[in-house]
Amino acid sequence: MLSWLLIFALVIGVSAYFRLALVIWSSLLGVTLLIFSFTGLASGGSLLILWVLYFGIVTPLNINSFRINKISLPIKELMAKAMPPISQTEQEALDAGSVWWEGEIFSGIPDYSKLRDLPKPKLTEEEIAYLDGPVNTLCEMIDDWEITQNQSDLPEEIWQYIKNNKFMAMIIPKKYGGLEFSALAHSEVVMKVSSRSITVAVTVMVPNSLGPGKLLLTYGTEEQKEKYLYGLADGTEIPCFGLTGPDAGSDASSMPDSGVVCRDSFDGKENVLGIRLNWEKRYITLGPVATLIGLAFKLYDPDSLLGDKKDIGITLALIRPDTKGVEIGNRHFPLNQPFMNGPNRGKDVFIPMDWVIGGEKYIGQGWKMLMECLADGRAISLPALSTGAGKLCCRYTGAYARIRKQFRTPIGYFEGVEESLAIIAGQTYAMDAARELTLVALDIGEVPSVVSAIVKYQLTERMRQVLNHAMDVHGGHAICMGPSNFLGRVYQAIPISITVEGANILTRSLIVFGQGALRSHPYLLDEVNAVNEGDSEKSLNDFDQALFGHIGFVASNVFRAFWLGLTSARLMMTPGSSDTAYYYRQLNRLSACFAVMTDMSLAVLGGNLKRREKISGRLADALSNLYILSSVIKRFENDGEPAEDKPLFEWAAQDCLYNTQRALDGVLANFPISIVGKLLRLIIFPRGKTYTGASDRLSHKIARLLLSKNDARTRLTRGIHSFKNENDRTGRIEVAFDKTLKASDAERKLKDAMHVGILKKQPIESLLEQAAALNILNDDETKLINDAVKATRNAIMVDEFSFDKESNIWKWEKFGE
Repeated sequence: MLSWLLIFALVIGVSAYFRLALVIWSSLLGVTLLIFSFTGLASGGSLLILWVLYFGIVTPLNINSFRINKISLPIKELMAKAMPPISQTEQEALDAGSVWWEGEIFSGIPDYSKLRDLPKPKLTEEEIAYLDGPVNTLCEMIDDWEITQNQSDLPEEIWQYIKNNKFMAMIIPKKYGGLEFSALAHSEVVMKVSSRSITVAVTVMVPNSLGPGKLLLTYGTEEQKEKYLYGLADGTEIPCFGLTGPDAGSDASSMPDSGVVCRDSFDGKENVLGIRLNWEKRYITLGPVATLIGLAFKLYDPDSLLGDKKDIGITLALIRPDTKGVEIGNRHFPLNQPFMNGPNRGKDVFIPMDWVIGGEKYIGQGWKMLMECLADGRAISLPALSTGAGKLCCRYTGAYARIRKQFRTPIGYFEGVEESLAIIAGQTYAMDAARELTLVALDIGEVPSVVSAIVKYQLTERMRQVLNHAMDVHGGHAICMGPSNFLGRVYQAIPISITVEGANILTRSLIVFGQGALRSHPYLLDEVNAVNEGDSEKSLNDFDQALFGHIGFVASNVFRAFWLGLTSARLMMTPGSSDTAYYYRQLNRLSACFAVMTDMSLAVLGGNLKRREKISGRLADALSNLYILSSVIKRFENDGEPAEDKPLFEWAAQDCLYNTQRALDGVLANFPISIVGKLLRLIIFPRGKTYTGASDRLSHKIARLLLSKNDARTRLTRGIHSFKNENDRTGRIEVAFDKTLKASDAERKLKDAMHVGILKKQPIESLLEQAAALNILNDDETKLINDAVKATRNAIMVDEFSFDKESNIWKWEKFGE
């Protein structure tokens, strides 16, 4: 009898695992029960109970009319009473963009063909030429110390070069005079420029992300495009966009900025239909120098000039700063990054209706427009800037750790420094992988709003981690500001990236999972929509299909999570090579675990999950790390799975697995109903927490990649600006690194001679003289070491300043002058 009960459980489990249709698993269960009835292993009473249960539970579920009216309808009515209303802005956010790979993660069974069939990121010849030409020239023109310390602005020649070479027009089509670059090229430009100056990078990236250009391209009327896009392309127009105000930051639905539909005279014409605006905005990048202001405001129509609706909703318009009533405020100064940023205000500003972006057709649709266009800022600009910072640290912190010596040993060989170098390299690999995968999605036409929030949040946070470790490695070399410091200004800029385009705290706790759960879940949004559609027969049928699909989905993921956890997913078939198959399997396992946790959290907390931000934040971390794990696998495969990159790939992948496990464990430990949390732990972690993160041995391998010249280091740092100039802040480290590596064999001879007692420890000059006298080194070897010592000293020195009491300023003096 017990064995047959186990067989019944196995039939149900296998049916759930493979997500068989209701009618199929019902039939399999019936056939199994029929066979059991003829074995003679059970009494008649036991058989009667089993058949009654079968016909009383399973059969009604397969009768549509009974199931819909007796099960689905009561549940639908209950949900209608319990479900909190969805606000207009929430609905518009849900409707914005598209569901892409994040939907596969929510599914519990990712379809890997969708990931593996994606094209490799590839630039056109024109884009490569632009990066090798104008972008390199701009990078070499930049003196970041002069910009940030002395001028607090870009020099006029840089402003003009940016305009002349269409840096602000990367997204504008060629027919309007723009460059019409791919998202990948846009990202590569920002990344390369950011490796020289955050201020210049921000100046370049803002017109190409959220702003008038993107909004005009997506929603503008033909007349608006003809009027503005040519000027935006040639730099005669400088755009900015006003969204954030003193009383409304992340909560744009609460913005007090308003417009009232009315009639007034304008430009010599009487009785013009338009809008009377009042607003106050701040933190507006390029605002102080903009010639074209994009503005978000709430529109009202008290006199019904446009229709019956009084409260029309968030609307977007384009406004000239010289319009009567507009005031451009003074500048903000964001953490020693003097890109143009400041407030603007408007009092009783009248604009004609054709200044609304998209015309009357898009009145009241501003929030949806913003949600779709925010993806560029989140998915392109900030991830590019973050990855650029990571690559900068990989290349130059790694080189610095090789040339800087303590106890006659490069500091990069000490395990404490090695640990930091491993984090710098591993996180940069993960950042670049996520950046590239997201750009491919944009270039094939996807607008993944949830993914854009993931990469904005995750990459800026990982940049923070990388820069903190780089500062630790450089020590005093990084904290003493001056023209020679390549890291200090980037470190100061960390909170800027963390804050803009949606502060990271709210992005994590409210957007990534809060929006993602409804947007990307295969059934949840259909259920919600069916409930909101009312009592029609169609809505009830739709709800029934979604509800029972959802029930089967939950059952499937429970069995899958338990079985894959019990077997460590070893028995499942996945694509991939011997290097990647393990990570495909673990991604599959954790996808099922994440799906279970999502549904259990929604079932227990319902609408309150929005307010349980610690739980939703941990679920966001799990989703984010599974996305980055997908990116890391794809990046490794795109590069041809080079053996030199395998340590980087494994470190990043294992870090994602560990982070996902920690996030899910945090949800379980704090689950609102303790007993449910304990049961879920048995399902999700039946063998305990098995992911440990990267080992010390693996960390050692990837740290060593940064301390020498190799193909893996080249691939890891590709795309940033680098040139060998001993007077440049990064070039001096590059020169010293090259000379140190060339002198390494000769240095080894010195060490060997000291080790056996032929040479004694003494200052390097005396040591070289003695080594030459004893024929331990020849003239060429002595010169190599001398050149390396001189270059290293130049690279590790920090700037000095004298204080002029009369002018009350610090004066920089180059060391040795």
